[in-house]
Amino acid sequence: MNKNIDYYLSKGFDLKMAEYFAKGRRIITEVIANDDFTLIISFDNGEKRLFDMNPLLKPDTIFRHLMDVSDFKRVYVDEDHCIAWDIDPNVDSNVVWNNKIDLCPDSCYVDSVPIR
Repeated sequence: MNKNIDYYLSKGFDLKMAEYFAKGRRIITEVIANDDFTLIISFDNGEKRLFDMNPLLKPDTIFRHLMDVSDFKRVYVDEDHCIAWDIDPNVDSNVVWNNKIDLCPDSCYVDSVPIR
């Protein structure tokens, strides 16, 4: 069944997310961290988008671990195609699940802007 924007709106999605899902989900293929706490994200459709992490980097959040640019730059794409960071790079996040911070590919796409 092909689901259109109206279908997703009827399920409570906001317009941006409804438009995204109606067009089909995207898979993250690559991520590059910049010194200004932005990410360049490549998607499976060849599109590159810029995601600004600055609004998320607050002292009292899980993202506090990324406020140091050297920690921020340890970003990678995990096996689920999420953007991820290991809080302690010496701990295997596949074994210790709460060692990993990750971002959903869907939100990364919707909350980013195209790079032209």
